[in-house]
Amino acid sequence: MRELLEKKLARFEQLEKDLVDPEVLSNSRRLSQTAREHGSLTKLASKYRRFKQIVDEMTEAREMASSPDADMRELADAELETLRTEREEVWDHLLSLTIGGEDANRTRCIMEIRAGTGGDEAALFARNLFEMYKHHAETKRWKIEIMDASATELGGFKEISLAIEGEGVYRELQYESGGHRVQRVPSTETQGRVHTSAATVAVMPEPEDVEVNLTSADYRLDKFSASGPGGQHVNRTESAVRLTHHETGIVVQCQDEKSQHKNLAKAIRVLKSRIYDHHQQQEIQKRADQRKSLVGSGDRSQRIRTYNFPQNRLTDHRIGFTLHKLDQVIAGDLTPVTNAMIEYDRQQLRDSMEGLE
Repeated sequence: MRELLEKKLARFEQLEKDLVDPEVLSNSRRLSQTAREHGSLTKLASKYRRFKQIVDEMTEAREMASSPDADMRELADAELETLRTEREEVWDHLLSLTIGGEDANRTRCIMEIRAGTGGDEAALFARNLFEMYKHHAETKRWKIEIMDASATELGGFKEISLAIEGEGVYRELQYESGGHRVQRVPSTETQGRVHTSAATVAVMPEPEDVEVNLTSADYRLDKFSASGPGGQHVNRTESAVRLTHHETGIVVQCQDEKSQHKNLAKAIRVLKSRIYDHHQQQEIQKRADQRKSLVGSGDRSQRIRTYNFPQNRLTDHRIGFTLHKLDQVIAGDLTPVTNAMIEYDRQQLRDSMEGLE
């Protein structure tokens, strides 16, 4: 954890220098990217700077406490007590800011929701998840943008991609990655039987342009006509695009906009996030045998949560968390669930950060 904090602080200090660099100041796009990244690291860097300063001040106070002067020792003891209290407060804040690891302070992410087993019912559940996240984002005042969607005739989604932006967006939504299972009686079920279906969610931090170097030579671009439910053509022009990344084989398509240029821009954003996530997942896999906690592991094949409608129950299987308020959660009140996940991860971090004291 100390290595991560030192790395973030070093990056922040480099960005501080870049913001007064004439070359950066003369390039509006680079300046905007630099300022955005600088802003996302400000809280973490300032807290860690203060933490290090407190540690140094405590070292000096301990030296004073060994003075033969009684008054000096009394002053040092009082200062040490004050510094210990502040250190605990700053430490707790650091824990909150580092939940989510290296990408904890990302203010933008890409979310992909896909229907799994269960046919039309799975597609309808994918829509339920989309609406749940949409309403949660609205309460958080996050900005949400649909990047691409593949709808079904019954109003569900085979898959849908979203870009979400706001304070704390990745730190909170990272826990949604994985398999989501629903148990309920479908509206088309005449015998009242409970059916089980599933959807998968992937949440990926959206990298800055400088973090993923992508040129047109790195992918194949295919253009085609956008289509709607049942294969009906939305328009006759080739406004939809499909990108295939040569190195990883990742395929992204976008047809939500009527403009091919806008679809291409959105597809590139999603492709960059998936490439970045691909490399992050490879690193996670390398460290998997060292990791004790399942929280935040990013294992997309793992069934993380069950939504049982007859019992109005939500269960998160990673931490054994159960909540009998499924109706409120599905309506967009995710806060009790995310708070439970964050608190669990906070305790894991607290255990790992003992060496910073």
